Amino acid sequence: MKKKIDFAIGGQAVIEGVMMRSPNSIVISVRKQNGTIKTQERMYRTLTQRIRALNIPLVRGVINLFEMMVVGTKAINFSANEFVDETPKEESSKPEKKKSTTVKIVEALTFALSLVMALALSIFLFKFLPLYITTALETYSQTIQDNWILFNVIDGILKTTFFIAYIFILSLFPSFRRIFEYHGAEHKAVFTYEQSLPLTVENARKQTRFHPRCGTSFVLIVFVISILVYTFVPKQPEFTTNLLIRLAFLPLIAGIAYEYLKISARYTHKKWTSLFVAPGLWLQRLTTKEPTDDQIEVALNSLKIALEKEKTI
Repeated sequence: MKKKIDFAIGGQAVIEGVMMRSPNSIVISVRKQNGTIKTQERMYRTLTQRIRALNIPLVRGVINLFEMMVVGTKAINFSANEFVDETPKEESSKPEKKKSTTVKIVEALTFALSLVMALALSIFLFKFLPLYITTALETYSQTIQDNWILFNVIDGILKTTFFIAYIFILSLFPSFRRIFEYHGAEHKAVFTYEQSLPLTVENARKQTRFHPRCGTSFVLIVFVISILVYTFVPKQPEFTTNLLIRLAFLPLIAGIAYEYLKISARYTHKKWTSLFVAPGLWLQRLTTKEPTDDQIEVALNSLKIALEKEKTI
């Protein structure tokens, strides 16, 4: 009989690698151009772990979302730097010099800028543009004008369509396709752990690349919940006011979506949950691709180190 897993492990695909997140650590493994695997590991406790008062429904979801955005962006930056770094082994073995204050400031500004640009693009594609088009359609249809629920449904459909189109376009680029392959490798590695199997490439290769706790599902859930939440928000006559109100409600929507995911993850073994996770699994046909053994090896390397670090707690 298989033993029950001790805790949940999550992850994220990065450039030529995988980040694994255990309850108390973050581990990033990257396949360098010379074929070796470079790993960054550190202990990490979330804000809600450190401050119990914040670990309450709805609030913890918002905090977790922003923390993971920061952690994910840092992981991508690390993977990009390691993949392009071709420093010979003799040189790389030398002790690293401490970074100057100027370098640290430049890195911090670059990180902040990349985060702001990512947020701006998301707001434009999935908030501004759908609402703008729906508002424009409203001028040609009295039915949409008179039916606030229909207005929000159209807005939600447009968001989902833009998101799927965005992912599909990214998948056409070889570099992004490789990230999607590492995404598949991450899922296979996590499934191997959850099945309490030895963490080998052979075992991981047999697992499915579609995981119900994937962040892809979170995005779709946010879109659906936003339709419900916005329906209870009075419509404003001006487009700008409507947009600002919708942005203001994003934390609440994210919090509800987070709690929904936690509940569905707790009952993944129940048949009735399959209906709710199905859309996210379908979308993963775009956001994940079948990985190679080398990519699975990187994901397993990250996972093994994360599990070893948990033993030291």
